Amino acid sequence: MAGLSLAAAVLLAGGTVCLTSGCSTVGYLAQSVNGHLALVRSAKPVPEWLADPATPDALKQRLELSQRIRDFAATELAEPDNASYRRYADLHRSNAVWNVVAAPELSLQLTTWCFPVVGCVGYRGYYAEADAQAFAATLRAQGLEVSVYGVPAYSTLGMLPGDALADPLLNTFIDYPEGELARLIFHELAHQVAFAKGDTVFNESFATAVERIGAARWLAERASPQARDDYQRVEGRRQDFRALTTRTRDALDALYRSSASDADKRAGKAALMAQLRSDAEALKRERWGGFTGYDGWFARANNASFGVLAAYTALAPSFERLFEREGRDFGRFYAEVRRLAALPADERHQALAASP
Repeated sequence: MAGLSLAAAVLLAGGTVCLTSGCSTVGYLAQSVNGHLALVRSAKPVPEWLADPATPDALKQRLELSQRIRDFAATELAEPDNASYRRYADLHRSNAVWNVVAAPELSLQLTTWCFPVVGCVGYRGYYAEADAQAFAATLRAQGLEVSVYGVPAYSTLGMLPGDALADPLLNTFIDYPEGELARLIFHELAHQVAFAKGDTVFNESFATAVERIGAARWLAERASPQARDDYQRVEGRRQDFRALTTRTRDALDALYRSSASDADKRAGKAALMAQLRSDAEALKRERWGGFTGYDGWFARANNASFGVLAAYTALAPSFERLFEREGRDFGRFYAEVRRLAALPADERHQALAASP
């Protein structure tokens, strides 16, 4: 999953750090700044990679595709036309950052941490997996359920000065199938369009809606038949995954909010998780042709991982309806989303839910 950069938050705040009891430590924020700067310093403009004889032909083809997608985002989706995703870096690792999320044993409510500029969010990102796992261990010691997952890309909201600090293309996602690469770029650029401080569900659901709308348009207008077929296979599995996990998440949430005793909640939770894994195996066998890409997620699924899924998708259908209400006009749609983002959180969510 992609998302918003906490790493850039300190830079966006002019190098200041928050020292109150509700905020992260100076050490954590320092690794965020250093990690982000190392990432962007390793990037160079796409034309330089294309002109370099040492650049493999396969990489050149992917970079050229990425620039066609990037141009499409600006001209057809009205996303910002700036230096973001016009540079490329090979990080020589599998992810840009590793996020840590946590939730109580009998709740899907994510633990939150607070940062400059972005407000309070339900995750902490680390540029070294070992650091993420070490922090996760401290949370588990507190009795929390924890998930550590790799993040291939993130957004700095387009607010950092100068082209050299703009969000780059990375080796962590450049080889994604065409439709998935388009989705990721559209998603990350959407964070530059509108942002509600401290409202992860609003921000990520909006970006998810934009990626879905944009990918459908890209595939219909610009992609090859093979790319469309590949995307349909991936999207079919994703819809199955979403349906199964949403059903389980809703059942868990209802159980946790019920008046049942903690012992009964634990028993019910165990039964739901066992059913989840059984249903996942059936999907893999009957619909996915043995596809194993979700095996790790199901094996490690817990309250924290369900909480993350909710953040990315809970409001996406509402944003899609809003796009339709605004006549499928991106300018009007973005203006309305920015208006909602400026409202108090409760009023914002009520207004979005009321969209016909």
